[in-house]
Amino acid sequence: MYFGFQKIQIRYADHLVIDGLTAEFEKGRISTIIGQNGCGKSSLLKTVSRTVRPSGGEVIFKDRPLAKYPPKELARQIAYLPQTRVSLSDLDVRTLVSYGRYPHRRDRDRRDSCRQDSNGRDGRDLGQRRRERDSEVIDRILRRTGLESIQNREVRTLSGGEAQRAWLAMTLCQEPELLILDEPTSHLDIGYQVELLELIQNLNRELGITIVMVLHDLNLAARYSDWIYAIRDGRLYAK
Repeated sequence: MYFGFQKIQIRYADHLVIDGLTAEFEKGRISTIIGQNGCGKSSLLKTVSRTVRPSGGEVIFKDRPLAKYPPKELARQIAYLPQTRVSLSDLDVRTLVSYGRYPHRRDRDRRDSCRQDSNGRDGRDLGQRRRERDSEVIDRILRRTGLESIQNREVRTLSGGEAQRAWLAMTLCQEPELLILDEPTSHLDIGYQVELLELIQNLNRELGITIVMVLHDLNLAARYSDWIYAIRDGRLYAK
């Protein structure tokens, strides 16, 4: 299995939200999960970020349980954008987007300052090249998401659609192969919803990023998805 859930069970106290759900998502596709409010869609995605611990079953990625991956190794392959985010309104767009490079940095700046590579070159040169690589990725993502011209603006000054693109750009700076999006169009007017979903579709087609997302609008889900998964009463009802 490339990515999916095997017999996942999620409980909040005595309330069973997801009951033994199994679903597999194809690599390179856009898959959308739909369902009524409270059916467990967001809770299911939160098991990927480990903010929700399933009471049973496993999340699988590349035939391995997610729990077997070190967090930073996982963050270099899977990016998760939750519906509710921490307020970072005092930051400018470029700084916010740059946070996506964190999984690739590790503790390398400290290590590079006191070591040589296998060819005897100063480790500080390695650190400089890696920082240049980070800057190149950030520049490329800002262009691709249409944020280059507003990269120095504070996030708090952005429209809803611009802010959502900035957060999406941050996840893309992780250079993931799998992108998990929880209600990415929430609270946006229809024009911004379509604009954002067009961008997501282009990322899938041009970069080959696998997309798994939750949407509440069935019409948009049908237009922008390869597969639709419907959840009802804590179970996978249809695919």
